[in-house]
Amino acid sequence: MPGIVGLITKMSRERAEAQLFQMIESLRHEPSYVVSHWMDETLGVYVGCVLRANSFAEGVPVRNEQGDVILAFSGEDFADPGELRRLKEKGHSFEPNGPSYLVHKYEEEPAFPASLNGKFQGLAIDRTRNKLTLFNDRYGLHRLYYHEANEGFYFAAEAKAILNVRPELRALNPQSLGEFVSCGCVLENRTLFKNVYLLPPASSWVFHDGKLNQKDAYFDPKEWESQQPLEPEAYYQALKTVFTRNLPRYFRAEGRVGVSLTGGLDTRMIMAWWKAAPGTLPCYSFGGMYRDCEDVVLARRVASVCGQSHEVIEVGEQFLTNFPHYAERTVYLSDGCASVNRTADLYVNERAKEIAPNRITGNYGSEVLRRHISFKPGVPARGLFSQEFLAYVGAAKEKYAQLRQGHAVSFVAFRQLPWHHYGILSVEETQLSMRSPYVDNDLVQTAFRAPDSAMVRSDIFADNDDCIRLIAEGNPALHGIRTDRGLNGGSAFSRALLEFTFKAEYAYDYGMPQWLARMDHLASPLHLERLFLGRHKFYHYRVWYRDKLAEYVRELLLDPRTLSRPYLQSQGLQTIVNGHLKGDRNYTTEIHKVLTLELIHRLFLD
Repeated sequence: MPGIVGLITKMSRERAEAQLFQMIESLRHEPSYVVSHWMDETLGVYVGCVLRANSFAEGVPVRNEQGDVILAFSGEDFADPGELRRLKEKGHSFEPNGPSYLVHKYEEEPAFPASLNGKFQGLAIDRTRNKLTLFNDRYGLHRLYYHEANEGFYFAAEAKAILNVRPELRALNPQSLGEFVSCGCVLENRTLFKNVYLLPPASSWVFHDGKLNQKDAYFDPKEWESQQPLEPEAYYQALKTVFTRNLPRYFRAEGRVGVSLTGGLDTRMIMAWWKAAPGTLPCYSFGGMYRDCEDVVLARRVASVCGQSHEVIEVGEQFLTNFPHYAERTVYLSDGCASVNRTADLYVNERAKEIAPNRITGNYGSEVLRRHISFKPGVPARGLFSQEFLAYVGAAKEKYAQLRQGHAVSFVAFRQLPWHHYGILSVEETQLSMRSPYVDNDLVQTAFRAPDSAMVRSDIFADNDDCIRLIAEGNPALHGIRTDRGLNGGSAFSRALLEFTFKAEYAYDYGMPQWLARMDHLASPLHLERLFLGRHKFYHYRVWYRDKLAEYVRELLLDPRTLSRPYLQSQGLQTIVNGHLKGDRNYTTEIHKVLTLELIHRLFLD
């Protein structure tokens, strides 16, 4: 995603400048991006900012009145309006919107950036104290890559910026690769690339005289884990207070704000409590090619009740025709963190930015409030990977089990979000500003105080769920609309039917077991999948790979370069591809992974 890049070094200015500009160009993915830079040879700092036009941070680097503190920044801060008033009262001058006040927060707050609320990354340059501070948000959602070399310290919002100036780093880390194959993401603070690492969440790393002196953290999750659980009613009232008080911050923006609506609870909570004037809040949903899915049907009703417009962004023939372009772009923009199965998300967000450059989403609501675990280790198909490589896949399962120990909300907020969810976020953020009130600092802190009785299975919600109660109190009319899984407003029969269609769609899509794939192939003239596909999802890769995208899959995966990768067994890969394209086997997940890995090779390594 767009952000900051730079190096802290004692190398010559001419050489450092050339590397900085090369790093900046690596992040300039759209002609509309705004670019700036700042350099100080005496401090050995060279920093650039690549941002979407009209985003919160446009205008950085910012300076204080004396010009001795400079702040490079990317991301957003959803600040308490009272904090800004207090800065004004202290005599600081800054623009009412945008990032200029942040440099004064650095001056006034010894614990900076602990008070910032959002996903962000930045570099504070304090010329008086000859001090540089590199920092990021407490969740690590605005990812910052780094590499420590003899010549200097490199940092960038995207790994490709570092790879472009340090070509010796263009090699895969086998441990990370094993985790990616097993879990769909790299664990801990490593990356796919050797000797390229991630700044840990809540980092505040200090440099003096061009050298890294302190690797500090301004926040420890134990601060929130140590809170006492609340009784159910007290917890609900605390949750309601925080959610309703802080929600307006996410609608403040220079450009237009839109809401991506689904049929679930999390976006409905937002609509229940944000009382937008009719016709002022554009809403949209993502739809498929077979029929209106539940998200579209229910979101249309929610928008109508709230007096707002609603559009459907369809993933259909146009997307499939251009799939190779979007697949390559998805992997490239995300540094390989987003698999090709997230390719449709790039397509729909390109269109969403035309509706509004700021997108309000319910992402992370069920994860934070209901402790929903979105990823776990998987077992690859037999015969696909070499025995030597499978040792790394097995180690990933053990590492995951270790990391799952401890507080469930800590795992979600500080591990699952920056590791598993980052890939799709990095793609979305190249197009628009993603805003979720469910990673608000106050709300996440409150979620740590939930009583155990408030936790239910992540796939089945109780009718007295706190979120349903919040919707009812915010907008009773919305409370009367059932969810996509039939909760809160449907009969027992309709709920059972929706559960059946949900599971049937899974079984006829990427989750189809091999025995059913064989039966489905025999019945292929009947096109039974059309009875189930499109009812809950807008993408259907099993049949797409088999039919519309078969030529692309065959050409890429059966290419001699792909078959020669050392961690693959070429015969096994050929069997998987041919079986899936014939239609009597289902290897959707395996094709996702190998397509992604091959694109990583071709875009970053070869």
